[in-house]
Amino acid sequence: MTEPAVPEQRGREKVILVHILLRGEADGDEGEEFRHLAEGSGAVVEAMFTVRRDRRDPATFIGSGKVTELATAVAGSGAELVLFDRILSPVQERNLERALGCRVVDRVGLILDIFARRARTHEGKLQVELAQLSHLRTRLVRGWTHLERQRGGIGLRGPGETQLETDRRLIGDRIRMLRARLLKVASNRDTQRRARLRAPLPTVALVGYTNAGKSSLFNALSHGSSYTADQLFATLDPAIRRLSLPGHGTVLLADTVGFLRELPHELIAAFRATLEEVNQAQLLLHVVDASDPCWEQQAAAVEAVLEEIGAAAIPRLLVRNKMDIAGATAGIEYHASGEVAAVRVSALTGEGLPALLAVIAQQLAGKRVRAEVFLGPEEGALRARLQRIGTVLEESFTDSGASHLLVDMDELAWRRLCARHAGRLSGCHAIETPPTMRVQD
Repeated sequence: MTEPAVPEQRGREKVILVHILLRGEADGDEGEEFRHLAEGSGAVVEAMFTVRRDRRDPATFIGSGKVTELATAVAGSGAELVLFDRILSPVQERNLERALGCRVVDRVGLILDIFARRARTHEGKLQVELAQLSHLRTRLVRGWTHLERQRGGIGLRGPGETQLETDRRLIGDRIRMLRARLLKVASNRDTQRRARLRAPLPTVALVGYTNAGKSSLFNALSHGSSYTADQLFATLDPAIRRLSLPGHGTVLLADTVGFLRELPHELIAAFRATLEEVNQAQLLLHVVDASDPCWEQQAAAVEAVLEEIGAAAIPRLLVRNKMDIAGATAGIEYHASGEVAAVRVSALTGEGLPALLAVIAQQLAGKRVRAEVFLGPEEGALRARLQRIGTVLEESFTDSGASHLLVDMDELAWRRLCARHAGRLSGCHAIETPPTMRVQD
């Protein structure tokens, strides 16, 4: 699905990028991801400085010599902004602005700006604004002199309140209000989640590095129309669709926000309600861009975020996407033990998707049961419910109209169904699910 370009809300700023490497760090992409982030925020990149250091300078991060060199470049290019590919402390940010004579924004500020530009839904805008204000509250010590003036005037004589204290108080009030609104949104989302649990279907969530092709894969599998684009953080809002698996029944497929290395903690906290879809999943499809030479480092960054949000224990399946660009064939990779290691697919061409669906069904099979159910002719509503939440593999009828069904369904759904209809299903029993076989490509 294509979407008209979002008009720029301000002129395109001239920026200089500072890409920093500390001792022992590998430069996998030579700062290209950082350049794409800057261009994604609407900036015009005038130059990029790559700075190698043994350790951080506590005052400016890059040291006085590099600051002087950077100030000369800023003056010569007319740049309005310098972007740092690191997280700067408030003191470092203030010192750099004074030395360079222009605004300085670190990696966190840049990512927050991109999120603010891409947020579409009410919840997404609230989450981004909360993250921005949480980040800004620690940075009200810039060089602006008006922040140190005392408020005065009729009725305000005396100790007064500095403008800095006023700004902090107003930001604190706004943060409390945003958190209250997000609690309401989270409550609505929780209500929707409980409604899904009443007709329990396994949830399969797509996770991965930004621009790995999650939304394209989501659309290809679910025949959906989520917005996709070749840019970082093209979509921020989660989407959930039903997905039919061969020989397994229906599951829920969830698309989530893309991850990034050094993803701001403010964003993770603000998007925690959205990321709950990940924590509630029975299986995570970890999508990687197989055409990117840095995909292993990106996968490690995703694993770090999953650890931070408490989803490290959820089973994962590695999906190597964009095989058409990588120039490799689609298919299934196996460990020496015979277990599936990864599935190679192309969301664009559809290659490998049938194999992926089969592997997903296999991965979920361990959490499913096959049950023999005997229903009387008056149990039409329960029979329809069984067909809705499971897969009817066999069905036969007696002369009296009673039915005998062999149903494949989620184990949790079976237990809840038995608890809810204990009297009607008292004579029914679950059969052990047959062992999974090696999936054929």
